[in-house]
Amino acid sequence: MPIPTAAQPAHRHGQPSLTAILLCNLGTPDAPTPAAVRRYLAEFLADPRVVEIPRALWLPLLYGLILPLRSAKSAAKYQAIWTPEGSPLKVWTERQARRLQGWLGEHGHRVRVAYAMRYGTPSVASQLDALKEAGADRILVLPAYPQYSGTTTASVVDAVTEWTRTQRAVPELRFVNRYHDDRGYILALARLIERHWREHGRPDHLVMSFHGVPERTLLLGDPYHCECRKTARLLAESLQLAPEQYTVTFQSRFGKAKWLEPYTQPTLEAMARQGTQRVDVVCPGFTSDCLETLEEIAMECRDAFLAAGGREFHYIPCLNDETDWIAALGHIAQQHLAGWPTQSVADPAALAAQKQRAMALGAAG
Repeated sequence: MPIPTAAQPAHRHGQPSLTAILLCNLGTPDAPTPAAVRRYLAEFLADPRVVEIPRALWLPLLYGLILPLRSAKSAAKYQAIWTPEGSPLKVWTERQARRLQGWLGEHGHRVRVAYAMRYGTPSVASQLDALKEAGADRILVLPAYPQYSGTTTASVVDAVTEWTRTQRAVPELRFVNRYHDDRGYILALARLIERHWREHGRPDHLVMSFHGVPERTLLLGDPYHCECRKTARLLAESLQLAPEQYTVTFQSRFGKAKWLEPYTQPTLEAMARQGTQRVDVVCPGFTSDCLETLEEIAMECRDAFLAAGGREFHYIPCLNDETDWIAALGHIAQQHLAGWPTQSVADPAALAAQKQRAMALGAAG
């Protein structure tokens, strides 16, 4: 495949070297309108990583039936959670990127942090172009998905790989595949929940709801289900919960195929019918609040639980830009940046370390 020269940023000899991080989230429409939602869903649902149905069968169904029917319904849901700043997922992801760069700077790292959406804007390709134009020749790709899945993490890798096919000078690239059992991530979740309980009291039961995927992905070897379960177990241990005090569920089922079970909403309805008075729901796999947490869980599942006889429903927000989460994200980034030159020349500790290394080399010579 020939490399299109128009896509190449101007090369400047002597340009300072730069290390960068690209924080990648799933994506969101640009506006809560049927037209914008249709564009977003068309890109999202056309990804063969997301829907593993032969293209010849799936694409006519997608464009002929699903998009015409689903776009307006989804737009109404987005309107219910849209903020003056825009889409919650985009707002929180942008804040995370900004705060992550600040945290790394405070810890002596001169690193540029940008964010991208796998579907929608800003795209992965456009942000990689911007980072390369700024001089980035080392880029760490950091997906916002703690648990690895071929439907999410691998799709980000696909997008980056496609971009490299248009580049003559490809930067050094590293990818973070997972951090589902990272100590800082688990601790940030536990502290978030504990603070909610200090302010609102403890529930009869805690539900940990993860995004669902078709069951066949597990049977084909995708580690997502196992990593969700491990996150839940470690979080329960940190909260000192017994097995009967929490339940792991999976939400956002789409289509008629069997997905990972148990499903979130039916589980909540069954709990209410069986006498559970108060339930708290947290979504550990989502690092930013979005449609699936703010509308599906905090609205739809709340209404379903109360309608089935429950009395009190609490949704515990995502990590968003919590200080503990930003610190955890910073430590994850540090681990994967190891060996790359990121120390700020203005950082006293970095200068002292450089001086010591120089003296040691001089003594050795």
